[in-house]
Amino acid sequence: MRHPVLTAASLLLLSHSLSAAGISESRRAELLGLLKHDCGSCHGLSLKGGLGPPLTPAKLQGKPVEFITATILYGRAGTPMPPWRPFLSDGEAAWLAGRIKEGVQ
Repeated sequence: MRHPVLTAASLLLLSHSLSAAGISESRRAELLGLLKHDCGSCHGLSLKGGLGPPLTPAKLQGKPVEFITATILYGRAGTPMPPWRPFLSDGEAAWLAGRIKEGVQ
């Protein structure tokens, strides 16, 4: 049985795959700034690890974008990883997860 959060994230990604392209350039720049500064405060400014684990393509190999998106949106219980749901739309989280998976900063 699939995890309900992953199932929901999969459906959201499917429904938002086209709308993710509709994220404005200025919002994309904001999201990349969030990645560098906010995510980087725990995962390291180069995302090679710190308090949080590395967010490099090599370390994320085998983890689907849906999993990364769900982690961004809902956080990880029992860890310092917070939910970013209040600040990001589903499409923005999916776009950001794709950039992280590709290694784009």
